[in-house]
Amino acid sequence: MSRIRSIVVAVSLGLIAGAASANADMAKAKNCTACHAVDKKLIGPAFKDIAAKYAADKDAVAKLSKKVREGGTGVWGQVPMPANPQVSADEATTLVKWIMTAK
Repeated sequence: MSRIRSIVVAVSLGLIAGAASANADMAKAKNCTACHAVDKKLIGPAFKDIAAKYAADKDAVAKLSKKVREGGTGVWGQVPMPANPQVSADEATTLVKWIMTAK
């Protein structure tokens, strides 16, 4: 029984790692990483800082997904986040959910 459990855990971790890698690839493909990094401020805030700021906000995914697509300014300073109409609503949601896991 413990061998089966070990296999299930290993497969699950592999799927999680694969999904994280795919989301990081999407962030790069959609040009998110031109302004953001996981663990440090570039032009925009680090993904881990975004995750921390919105951790308690139950509406964060919806708010941030909209901001990814429409842009905005003022939350992190005066440098505006440009609109990203090339990112679909589903892609924005996937990206934001991934960003919210950043540590």
